[in-house]
Amino acid sequence: MTEEEARLAADRERRAYWKKWGPFLSDRQWGTVREDYSPDGTAWDFFPHDHARSRAYRWGEDGIAGISDNHQRLCFAIALWNGEDAILKERLFGLTGTEGNHGEDVKEYYFYLDNTPTHSYMKYLYKYPQAAFPYTQLVEENRRRGRQSLEFELIDTGIFADDRYFDIFVEYAKVSPEDILIQISAVNRGPEAKTLHLLPTLWFRNTWAWDFNQHKPWLKISQSNSNWNTIEAYHPSLGTRWLYCNGTPELLFTENETNNKRLFQVDNCSPYVKDGINNYVVNGQKADVNSNRIGTKTSARYELQIGAGETKIVRLRLSDSQNLTEPFGTEFDIVWQQRQREADEFYHRICPFPIAEDKRNVQRQAFAGMLWSKQFYYYVIQEWLKGDPATPPPPQSRLLGRNHEWFHVFNDDILSIPDKWEYPWFAAWDLAFHVIPFAMIDPDFAKLQLSRLTREWYMHPNGQLPAYEWAFGDVNPPVHAWAAWQVYQIEQKIYGHADKKFLEQVFQKLLLNFTWWVNRKDFSGKNIFQGGFLGMDNIGVFDRSNQLPTGGYLQQADGTSWMAMYCLDMLTIALELAKENSAYEDIASKFFEHFLYIADAMNGVGDAEIALWDEDDGFYYDALHSPDGHQFPMKVRSLVGLIPLCAVSILEPETLELLPGFRQRTEWFIRNRRDLTQNIACMEKQGVGERRLLAITPPDKLRRIVQKMLDATEFLSPYGIRSVSKVHQSNPYILTVDGQQYRVDYEPAESSTAMFGGNSNWRGPVWFPINYLLLQSLQNFHNYFGDDFKVECPTSSGQMMTLKEVSIELAQRLTQIFLKDSFGRRPFYGGTEKFQTDPHWQDLILFNEYFHGENGAGIGASHQTGWTGLVAKLIQQCAENLL
Repeated sequence: MTEEEARLAADRERRAYWKKWGPFLSDRQWGTVREDYSPDGTAWDFFPHDHARSRAYRWGEDGIAGISDNHQRLCFAIALWNGEDAILKERLFGLTGTEGNHGEDVKEYYFYLDNTPTHSYMKYLYKYPQAAFPYTQLVEENRRRGRQSLEFELIDTGIFADDRYFDIFVEYAKVSPEDILIQISAVNRGPEAKTLHLLPTLWFRNTWAWDFNQHKPWLKISQSNSNWNTIEAYHPSLGTRWLYCNGTPELLFTENETNNKRLFQVDNCSPYVKDGINNYVVNGQKADVNSNRIGTKTSARYELQIGAGETKIVRLRLSDSQNLTEPFGTEFDIVWQQRQREADEFYHRICPFPIAEDKRNVQRQAFAGMLWSKQFYYYVIQEWLKGDPATPPPPQSRLLGRNHEWFHVFNDDILSIPDKWEYPWFAAWDLAFHVIPFAMIDPDFAKLQLSRLTREWYMHPNGQLPAYEWAFGDVNPPVHAWAAWQVYQIEQKIYGHADKKFLEQVFQKLLLNFTWWVNRKDFSGKNIFQGGFLGMDNIGVFDRSNQLPTGGYLQQADGTSWMAMYCLDMLTIALELAKENSAYEDIASKFFEHFLYIADAMNGVGDAEIALWDEDDGFYYDALHSPDGHQFPMKVRSLVGLIPLCAVSILEPETLELLPGFRQRTEWFIRNRRDLTQNIACMEKQGVGERRLLAITPPDKLRRIVQKMLDATEFLSPYGIRSVSKVHQSNPYILTVDGQQYRVDYEPAESSTAMFGGNSNWRGPVWFPINYLLLQSLQNFHNYFGDDFKVECPTSSGQMMTLKEVSIELAQRLTQIFLKDSFGRRPFYGGTEKFQTDPHWQDLILFNEYFHGENGAGIGASHQTGWTGLVAKLIQQCAENLL
């Protein structure tokens, strides 16, 4: 057992709370739904970036490279000033959803370099320009550009020319759960000496301004240790902590209170407000900081003169120990080196295979991104709807506005967030993919994430899971049973622990969610499901979540397939639990039966009128039912027609031997319900090793779908499977309704339609989550059919592969997005030369939201390690399969 695993065990067994402190600050709290108290729900406009430095947040805090305790009472982050900016750099800047020509977009360069599951060691890099940050230019130029133009990025302004910037490395190493070493290294990459004002900042989240009964914490100069510049921090529930500052910084104090005078032209209750330190440093307004050196926000100001190519280091220590005689002595260096070494040992334990250093670097940064994207998420709907005792009531309109039907929601947790700037809130179906790489390094956290979603303060009383804060009621694909089974298997494989208690607890709650789906999303009652956009936003001809312009309703090939997959995942879990509790055999039989009905309906065996399979095309499509009863397929060649491949499960012979009751019931179906089983890949025929197969797609349909999926003129990109077939580049799908044209074109990058906002781009790019499901499904099919079942890959190449080999091929294409090619270039960085060739940039990895369907360039959110972090698992799988 490595030292990091020992810390994880101590935390799990409650012997030491190693996870109490971590990188739990958001990268953006402004512009979120939680902070929106507008009458019309315009979150981006109600709390803009310009307010963030002056206005206290209600529900959370943000910062650069920040940490906090698990309830975000006390926060630490860095602030910077280059002597040129009009404001302190206290938080990351970007465009709002209404400002960007492709939606919201962060306009900064920062990288999550390292992190361990207990956050015993963490490393972050921020690239800070030496010239004035071009806030206005970024907004105006992107506003000027249309949807057909590229986004105007920070590097396009020329601000990094001649390397005139600072690399700011922020590192943390824990001596103990409550004793944290902090090291900030500032490197001047430019050609001449420059001054940098570095302001490590400690503050309390404002919890007192909203409720008259809340006790206010305080920060002050510590009088007990005169040898060091030490700040004492007291909080009623957290207790006392001390921040030791090495050297002789200027200690500045203010309050984390709103500057009402600046924002609303109303007098402040105190002269010391949230932007007081900003005003002091940037504008020289000395009266804006408290000369008595007490408050709820403080900065240690280091004015560093850094020569060209020089590095200056600042050390601090946040501790629960009051009288550290040598906070920066030899112990600091010893622990620092030890934690770095232990991090290396832990990740070598996770991936012990002999892989290329470049792959190891990508995997390590993927794990780091996952861990840095843990965030304190606080959102209590009843309080948010009704308002706070010490503040004016919100507008009445919000009582019937966004999320008002989710009055039970009480979120106060550390959650895995898709992207802490672009999507700083939990997203239910994203989270199902997050837990896969998390299960490799911290299965306890992975299990906790899935368990929380099904708890009564998340799940709706009717059984629906909340989607995301902009619309909790949106419907996401039901992939949580799949995720729970994956986490269970990964933990068993890597750590040898089969956590059946977790599996049973999640299974029982998901029964409620499954029932919600059956009762709410089967419009015709014939086991053909709807669901709306189902996470894939604008992949359809029109918005599938709203009333159709044609009237009537859609029968969705993906919605139905997700439900078939849901049945199989619940069946698999039930069979595992039945090995110790025979009562689950009956439940397993019920899911087996339900799957057969869905698969029968999907393929139109029993009722051709509801079939979603198109025999002429050899593909699955959505079917549009008009009010007059007419039905026709929506022949868009997209991932919608590939999702049926994901509904596949293998039953091992030993499972059937252990569970005779289940075997007898399935055999009865095979004998007596030939109408359900005759054209469905099911249990009648034994495969390799006497395995049995349950799948929507029998072998003939499987071959026809895979032929299209592996065709470079259709779905197969050099970097994975595209979300829409390339055939729609020259032959778009067009539907005209009442003179208005609706169409789907193949668009390998950003979409030209604004449906679902600027970041809705499921019309051609490569997306990791569906690719991961597809290659995993191919492996399942291979486990049944074996090496004799081969397909052409790529289609028309003459090269035959087993389905396992196809799966490995797809995994390698996906991982190649991040790896250096023979010219030393990484596809995801596209044509940005500085990233491709500069030694201080080229090994820094961003994990974008999705990737260009032709060249693999990263697009969308730049830090969506959430589901793109699946590359860590793919690198592992490729290493295992290629040994």
